[in-house]
Amino acid sequence: MMQLKKSLGQHFLKDENIIRKIIDVVKEEEYTRLLEVGPGGGALTKHLLQLPYEQFKAVELDDEKVSYLLQAYPTLKDNIIAQSFLDIDAPFKDAFTVIGNFPYNISTQILFKILDWKEQVPVVIGMFQKEVAERAASKEGSKVYGVLSVLVQAYYDVEYLFDVPPGCFNPPPKVMSAVIRLRRKNEDLPLKSEKAFKLLVKTAFNQRRKTLRNAVKSLFMPDVLQDELFNKRAEALSVADFAALSFRMQ
Repeated sequence: MMQLKKSLGQHFLKDENIIRKIIDVVKEEEYTRLLEVGPGGGALTKHLLQLPYEQFKAVELDDEKVSYLLQAYPTLKDNIIAQSFLDIDAPFKDAFTVIGNFPYNISTQILFKILDWKEQVPVVIGMFQKEVAERAASKEGSKVYGVLSVLVQAYYDVEYLFDVPPGCFNPPPKVMSAVIRLRRKNEDLPLKSEKAFKLLVKTAFNQRRKTLRNAVKSLFMPDVLQDELFNKRAEALSVADFAALSFRMQ
């Protein structure tokens, strides 16, 4: 029996209905290359390997799981990347779809890493802690709307698909999970620059209780700060508002 490693945030999906639902979502997409993150015991892998893809790779940090997967699915030979997802380079030269039951302890960083590859990743289908899934999908005005929401939604349409209760995993996590789908937007919002946009969003939410005027005053000239928009708080601005505002930064 495989050992679970708490340090790696491992919870193995065991509910066949949920597994089927996730695979059905994958089948709705067009893809030629699949990257599975954190295959663990292969609950999704065994189904993914039956799909009509050109190339498949899996990223798994845990040596014990790597050995198990290679034994159970010999076709994975040379297609497992035995590293942390956060340390790898893009595994394909061309576009690829990312899918996974993402390790909870690094799931936010996983989304930020995917943003670095956004030119290559048209679709992401992932299981996250419910709280992270909600943050990624939430719109302005929501309490959980923040840096993750804005940075992800600047480039992807995020769809909150369904909840996954703790009993669907072994061992059951202490939190609810949820599956979301990210689809790359056809057109990027115009930004002053990615760097400026990121700085603006992070600075604005860093002091989310304050008005924008107080939170981001270091980034704008005093005359620009007179605009009524700056009476609002960060969570009241849409992704498009932040994008437009980036052009007015000093």
